[in-house]
Amino acid sequence: MSHETPKRHLIAYDIPDDPRRTRIAKTLETYGDRVQYSVFIVDLRPAKLLRLRATLNTLIDHHADSVLICDLGTPTDPAAIDQLGRHRPLTTDNPAIII
Repeated sequence: MSHETPKRHLIAYDIPDDPRRTRIAKTLETYGDRVQYSVFIVDLRPAKLLRLRATLNTLIDHHADSVLICDLGTPTDPAAIDQLGRHRPLTTDNPAIII
């Protein structure tokens, strides 16, 4: 897989402010598909992901908002999780099971 190959990302957000939440949702709708109220699946090349991250960084309140970006890669790639804004703790004691 080349470094320009699109990768699939799951992007979820927790934005308490209605106008800011609307701006985030409208931005993400231009990049991919809403799969739940605040969860999107987007397929992006690395450069486009950088542009999206830069845009989100300008839209969020880093003290109140949280945007979670999960690199789903391909079935042979290990998943990586990246987070913007206010970080929430992840459970590390037990393996996560996603159904």
